[in-house]
Amino acid sequence: MAGYKAILGCFLTVAAVAQQTATPLPQPLRSRMWIYRMNDHKAHQVFQADAIWEAPTWSPDGKYLIANSGGTIYRMDPQSDGSLKPQRLQIPSEYRCNNDKGFSPNGKLLVFSATKAPAKGSNVYLANADGTNIRPLTTEWNSYFHGFTPDGGTIVFVAQRNGTKQFDLFSLPLNGGPEMRLTTDERRDDGPDVTPDGRMIYFNSERTGQQSIWRMPITGAGPGDARAQKMIADGNEDWFPHPSPNGKMLVYIAYPKGTATHDPRTLQVQIMGVPLHKGTPTSTPKMLITATGGQGTLNVNSWSQDSRSFAYVTYEPIP
Repeated sequence: MAGYKAILGCFLTVAAVAQQTATPLPQPLRSRMWIYRMNDHKAHQVFQADAIWEAPTWSPDGKYLIANSGGTIYRMDPQSDGSLKPQRLQIPSEYRCNNDKGFSPNGKLLVFSATKAPAKGSNVYLANADGTNIRPLTTEWNSYFHGFTPDGGTIVFVAQRNGTKQFDLFSLPLNGGPEMRLTTDERRDDGPDVTPDGRMIYFNSERTGQQSIWRMPITGAGPGDARAQKMIADGNEDWFPHPSPNGKMLVYIAYPKGTATHDPRTLQVQIMGVPLHKGTPTSTPKMLITATGGQGTLNVNSWSQDSRSFAYVTYEPIP
């Protein structure tokens, strides 16, 4: 009996330690996808699922959106009741897609980011709009697509190179030319998006100690990043600036001050808007939406081609 009690005591001790040190399971989340209309400044829910869905973006013809969930990209077609019905694109399951994706301006091509063995991180791939005929654009991970130039000939993306943890911005022509490094600052740059006139790239950077909205010429920030300009610093951690197709508005997502990354999905975030004139903000940013969100809410450009609306996602715990 004494031996039994000793064994039982050891078992209970190990169980207690395991209970204390076990990593808690992540809270299951419900996703809600919304369309925000600029004419009446109202948001309309178009999709809901008890799973994580991310980063909706419009097809250039405005007929449907795409979004990703569980490593897969889906086409989201409008139904008669105004909701969206998902249908999987023809991307094989060995591509674990993340939320960085978008169409070429003519709508014929899709660029997406995914992890595919033997790579251990994300690369950028080119495909037909339906996900067929996939070919790699980058072969060095990590690489994450973010936008096209207006002529559709070049993409801009964020990547780590030379085995460092540093994230910088790059461009890459689709005709097979080499990638070009656009920024060199040792602190993180992310979220590049090209203005509709093709002259400037907006992006977010923590190079002055806090994530703020910057811009640079399409040709890059130059030696020492001297041509990078801070455009917006509103006291928040600002990420993913997206100019509207007509060039008159910029939206971005603002995290609470001190948020270290854009990974959390359950923060009280704001989607901010600021008018542009010839690519330059003309007033202070205005809060358009306050919601629970974060990673996946507004990663890639989600403006409709007519600049009348944009899409985004919010999250909430499943009861």
